[in-house]
Formats: sequence, C-alpha cells, structure tokens
Amino acid sequence: MNALKTLCIALLSLGYATAANAAGGTSSIVIDAQSGNVLYADKAEELRYPASLTKLMTLYITFNALETGKLKFSDKLKVSSTAASRSPSKLGMPAGSYIDVKTAVEALIVKSANDCATVLAEALSPSEAEFAKLMTKTARKLGMYRTTFKNASGLPNSAQKTTAKDLAILGAAVYHHFPQYYHLFSLNEFQYNGMTYKTHNYLLNDSLGTDGMKTGYTAASGFNILTSARQGNYRVIAVTLGHKKVKERDENISKMMEISLNYMQKNPNINTASLRSAINSSLRGEKTKTAYNHASAGYRR
Repeated sequence: MNALKTLCIALLSLGYATAANAAGGTSSIVIDAQSGNVLYADKAEELRYPASLTKLMTLYITFNALETGKLKFSDKLKVSSTAASRSPSKLGMPAGSYIDVKTAVEALIVKSANDCATVLAEALSPSEAEFAKLMTKTARKLGMYRTTFKNASGLPNSAQKTTAKDLAILGAAVYHHFPQYYHLFSLNEFQYNGMTYKTHNYLLNDSLGTDGMKTGYTAASGFNILTSARQGNYRVIAVTLGHKKVKERDENISKMMEISLNYMQKNPNINTASLRSAINSSLRGEKTKTAYNHASAGYRR
C-alpha cells in the first residue's frame, strides 16, 4: 500500500497534458513495483484509449468481489443477450447460457473475451453502464485522476480514456492488493468448451522474467501493453501505448524493462537521468543487449 501511495505521488509530479483527445504516437512508463518510484516516463500523462487494458479494472473489481464474498469462483453467471452480442474478441457464448466466474476471469486474461467482461459487469452492477461508473469511481480512489471508463471491455468509445501513468497505478494496485490472484496473469492458455485458447501476451516467461499482465488493441488505440517482470528481488511494472505493430510494442517494452532491471540490480541509488538516456538510446536502435524473443503475432486484443 505504501508503494502504491508513493507511486501516486510520484506520478502526479509528472504533470497533466493539455490535449483534450487521445494523442498520437507512443506513451510509456516504467515503475519500481516495490518502492513506487518512477524509473522512466515518456509522454506518460497524455490521454490515450486503453483498449483491452480496460479489463484490468474489470478484473480488479472482480477480485475485490471475490475477497468480500460477493462472488465465488464457482458461481455460475448467466449470459445476457447484451453480453452475447459483444463483438470479438469473445468466447461466443449464446444468450441464456452460463459461465462460472473462474472461467470468465481466465477468458478475460487469456482470450480478452469481451462477452465475459460484460457478464462480469452485469453480475456486479445493474448494467454495464452502471459498472463503468463504478470503474471510474474506483479509478479515482486509486489515484487514477485522468481515467474515464465507459464499458468493461475496452471496446471503442471515444469517451473512454486513460494515461500510461494511470495504468501504471492500476497495474500496481492489482499486484499489491490482490497478490493471491496475480498468478492468473501468467496463464499461457486456458480451455473452454473443448477448445484451447492461447494468450496474446507473447512476452510471458521470457528470459526477463515477465509474468503478466495484459495486452490491448483497437484501431484508435494502437497496440498497448501493461506488463511486469521480476529479476531476483527486483520487479518493474511497465506500460507502453499506441504502437503500430505488435513486434515494435513488445521489443520496446522489453528493452525498457531489461535496462531498468539491470540498473536496479547494479545501482541501488538509480540515476534516473542516466537510465532514461540508456532507454532512449536503446529505443532509437543504438546497440544494446536485449532479452527480447518475439513469437509471431497478428492483430491481437
């Protein structure tokens, strides 16, 4: 909790962008997951479309419901016609069918299933629109002051916006507040109705120690990712938004995390200016060692 408070204070010091709409180009941030210190930030305060990173807030609220007893993993939730009508990515459940909470959670994480996001939202609020209000209210409580949610999935909505720094707060909140569920973000696959679904996060279990969290894509947002990696006693949480290609996104965030982790292990008192320079040099393509290994990818949510 102290780390999360430190993170919120540090991120507030970055200042606010003046843009009224989601910006172009990329936006990134890397934080020390334990101390909450900002290690690297580039346009981290600009408004962006979160795409399926939205589902991290849906999961945060779901985890809270599990802890308070409002939901159980074994609970069967009914699929409404609204949920069934959601566009892909989805499981394709028919209206009137049922899905248990655990499977819905796994589907959100691995498949990024929009229909499951609506099912969970409707289980926890009178409607998905009301759930979105709860999402925004929860965001404010966490210190995500520039984020507005309009749905539970991240499907396109021009009013649904966030920033890289707000998403870093959310990632840290998921990690610190619900460690008992964090292992779910390392799932490479899950099975449902006789089919096996593979993760969209191709960085999982790489040599960096990446073990979560979520990817996202819409035409308006570009390719987004919020992820975390651990080496020894050090962990970083990183966000990068607005990339044109999956490969570029994954390469860039891998470089940011690898260099940050190397600095943390070698320099207890990190010179953030030096770290920023090293990361920027790497992102410009100057020679640097990277642990990135990219699996072939197409357009993914």
